[in-house]
Amino acid sequence: MTRRDPGPATPLARPARLRPGSRVAVVAPSGPVPADRLEEGLAVLRGWGLEPVVGPHVRSTHPELDYLAGTDADRAADLQAAWCDPSVEAVLCARGGFGAHRMVDLVDWAAIRAAGPKAFVGYSDITVLHEAFALRAGFATLHGPMVATETFLKDVPTREHLRATLFEPEAVRTLGLASAGALVPGRAEGILYGGCVSLLAADTGTPGGRSHARGNLLVIEDTGEEPYRLDGILTRLLRSGALAGVAGVACGSWQECGPYEKIRAVLADRLGPLGIPVVEELGFGHGTTALTIPLGLPAVLDAPADGGRCTLTVEVPALL
Repeated sequence: MTRRDPGPATPLARPARLRPGSRVAVVAPSGPVPADRLEEGLAVLRGWGLEPVVGPHVRSTHPELDYLAGTDADRAADLQAAWCDPSVEAVLCARGGFGAHRMVDLVDWAAIRAAGPKAFVGYSDITVLHEAFALRAGFATLHGPMVATETFLKDVPTREHLRATLFEPEAVRTLGLASAGALVPGRAEGILYGGCVSLLAADTGTPGGRSHARGNLLVIEDTGEEPYRLDGILTRLLRSGALAGVAGVACGSWQECGPYEKIRAVLADRLGPLGIPVVEELGFGHGTTALTIPLGLPAVLDAPADGGRCTLTVEVPALL
């Protein structure tokens, strides 16, 4: 298995922006997709002027493991076929769940690399694929809302931020909701990576996993992890060396992870000793509003000590 050694971190290849009439593929690399939500999400994409095509197994369920959208080989084949189809300009995930770890090594990453960069959107379990696109193909991706998820369907700011990122990326280079605050003040620069922190920890030590974070800015969030479990996840990343050299950390939402003051205490205890800027509640992940975060691109994290606005500013538009 080949992978792209991460670093010191360098910017990754950017895909082209979308335009009215662009053909986009919807795939399900993880869990099964509710039919009603899928249809509602496809209608939104059509309303943007896009032409969505659905992967052959998006509506499938594994015959024995009903938490998977078809077999591992099926899900890998859908992703690869969509990426290698020259008529497809972007690949959007329908939902997360569980299963990306099971199929990621079945993808022909040399073929993906040869096909070139495309806009790829997802979060949660899709974190595994963001890391694979970065380390095995060298492509920038988008940590953003998925087509058949409630946040995408119900929250207008979430939906509009993704639309702007895909069509007008220069208009959304500075990110951060009003909730963002400085857990550890400071300013840092680096190449963005990250996603769902439990998935990053699960990737540690695997053949395609990241060995360090020199020159990187880390973005993390999660859902359903109690404070002690988050402590263990961060401790694993620290002990493994996977966070070695990280320049700064931006934290998103911690939905159903327990009282936030306890989560905040864990973040301060585990990340504070690194002596780097840490921003909390930036506004991405499993929360009510989820900003789209470009991964693989240079950015600046600002966490003013005087209580000023905390921001993450991407130095170049996410798409060409």
